[in-house]
Amino acid sequence: MGVVIRLLRQVQPYRWRVALALGMVFMSTGLVAVQPMLIRFTVDEVFQAGRWHLLGWVALGLLLATVLRSAFGYLERISMEWIAQRTIYDLRNAIYHHLQSLSFSFYDQAQTGELMSRATADVEMMRRFLSFGILRLTSSALTLVVVMTLLLTMDVRLALVSMASIPLLVLAIWRFATTVRPRYKQIQEQLGTITAVLQEAIAGVRVVRAFAQEDREIERFRRENWHYLDLNITTVRLWALYFPLMTFLGGLGSTVVLWYGGSRVIAGELSVGAMIAFQTLLMQLVMPIRMLGWLVNMASQAVAAGQRVYTILDTASDVRDKPSAVDLVRPAGHVRFNRVSFSYDGKSSVLDDVSIDAKPGQTIALLGTTGSGKSTVINLIPRFYDVTTGSITIDGMDVRDVTLKSLRANIGMVLQETFLFSASLKDNIAYGRPGAKEHELIAAAKAAQIHDFILSLPEGYNTLIGERGIGLSGGQKQRVAVARALLMDPRVLILDEATSSVDSETELAMQRALQAVMRNRTTFVIAQRLSTVRGAHQIIVLQEGQIVEQGTHDTLLAQNGIYREIYDLQFRQQDSTQNQTDKGGE
Repeated sequence: MGVVIRLLRQVQPYRWRVALALGMVFMSTGLVAVQPMLIRFTVDEVFQAGRWHLLGWVALGLLLATVLRSAFGYLERISMEWIAQRTIYDLRNAIYHHLQSLSFSFYDQAQTGELMSRATADVEMMRRFLSFGILRLTSSALTLVVVMTLLLTMDVRLALVSMASIPLLVLAIWRFATTVRPRYKQIQEQLGTITAVLQEAIAGVRVVRAFAQEDREIERFRRENWHYLDLNITTVRLWALYFPLMTFLGGLGSTVVLWYGGSRVIAGELSVGAMIAFQTLLMQLVMPIRMLGWLVNMASQAVAAGQRVYTILDTASDVRDKPSAVDLVRPAGHVRFNRVSFSYDGKSSVLDDVSIDAKPGQTIALLGTTGSGKSTVINLIPRFYDVTTGSITIDGMDVRDVTLKSLRANIGMVLQETFLFSASLKDNIAYGRPGAKEHELIAAAKAAQIHDFILSLPEGYNTLIGERGIGLSGGQKQRVAVARALLMDPRVLILDEATSSVDSETELAMQRALQAVMRNRTTFVIAQRLSTVRGAHQIIVLQEGQIVEQGTHDTLLAQNGIYREIYDLQFRQQDSTQNQTDKGGE
């Protein structure tokens, strides 16, 4: 009921439409009694009394009641469908908005396909219940009240006898509901698993083909699909058991009316018209009761879906604005890590007592082996995660005291895993500044050494690229990402191996361009090439989440420590090649 009540609360903005739909339901239900009463009048007062002149008026009355009931049914259906569509529209927007606000820690554990299933299939299940289930549930409840009242008014003894099986029918419906609800939750969860497997296989289709693992993936999907089929079949078996039982219990009333009511007619205690009307009313009573089983089935699916949807909406973001947060307005870019420690799971530490003082305009190079904490350092600056202890400040302001939007508007990022949208190159470059002027966009593209390539395309900057940048090489995608970051004109620039996917010649051109734009910005660089770190104002060497060495290139070489080892293993060959190139140029 908690899920249903919560869904109904979301309908409140459209309560006037709801009132209209309910009004139509009341009027339509009120007409339920018209047909049986007219039949009773026709049999007793027209056929048996011989008042044949009234037959036309009775027929006209039946026609009018049928037309009105159809009109009211049309209006209630249209109104409720409009309400359902608008409510689910609001719910989808709320889900998407909330997903955009959730912190990275949520996405570290969530599966994309599972989230897609909840935002689509589960929401659609809720729409079906809202548009049809609630309306029919209200209509059935009103019909039960009206019909039972009429039956008791016509003949109390016959009514009580005919309704003797209703408690058993209600018990069967309740048992069905409590049995089928958990099964539908399992079905919805399994559908989410299938969607996740499908999404993962499609996203990684190149890896699947490259390693010839098509059969393995087909078997994995077949196995999950079979589990989904099995859950559905077991649920259908419940249907097959309970629905005929409901039909049998509902039909008992009609049998009793024919037997007991017939004996009352023979004894002269009940008119033929009254018994026919009674039987007609009883059939209108049985149908809503039988429909309750179907509605319980629909409600069970909607509740299972609603639980999964509201689980997302109830998930609080680990990183969010403080009520007192202020905007960070065009900072100078003085970034400080003050004894920062961080843990992803609250148990094992990823960073331990890290202190960095990056003055405006300085370049900070981060080095270290895999798992040393380099990526964590750059992820903490824009508050993708919050520090466990210590603080990070920009121009003396703790990043937790400023709004996320203003903080990230002043930080440009080029990540190692480049993501581009299925849009034009122009839209991708201008993603951080949709209103940027054309000359600004071109300047950013030139700085990223991608302008000439874009001009060589038939549509130029309006060229559409495929999903995730399909159609571009790794280096081209990386340069588009660099242009996107530069167009924001950020005070803090973060480059996570921003030139790792380009050739040496392009990297040299990009480095020269980047050096020009890095002069007035505080830049954090994760790099694997000597040319990237040699000119850095500070080189920070991380090991197991701690700073083990810190200084300039020459200073750290002279220390003969870990940086020297990294240099000998990784950079010495690059340095020799560069020196030979310089001498050749001379």
